[in-house]
Amino acid sequence: MQIALDNAVPGIDGDCGGECACGTCHMVIADEWFGKTGAVNDAEEQMLSMTPERARTSRLGCQVKTSEDMDGLIIKLPEFQM
Repeated sequence: MQIALDNAVPGIDGDCGGECACGTCHMVIADEWFGKTGAVNDAEEQMLSMTPERARTSRLGCQVKTSEDMDGLIIKLPEFQM
C-alpha cells in the first residue's frame, strides 16, 4: 500500500494509514503471484469479507509485505474501493 501511495497509483487510497481498518487498498493479485503475498490474517479477512468485489486472490495492500522476489508482481484494482 505504501509503495502505491508513494507513487500516486490511482485507486489505492489507504485511508486508515495501513492499519487494516478501512479496506481502501483492496487489490486482486494475479493467480501466479498470490502465493508470494503471504497469509491473510483474521483482520484482513474480516475487511475483505465486506467488499462485494472480493475475488479469490484479493488482498489488502497494507497487509502485503513486499520483497525482491515480488519484482514483476501483477495486480488489478477493483473499480471501487470500500
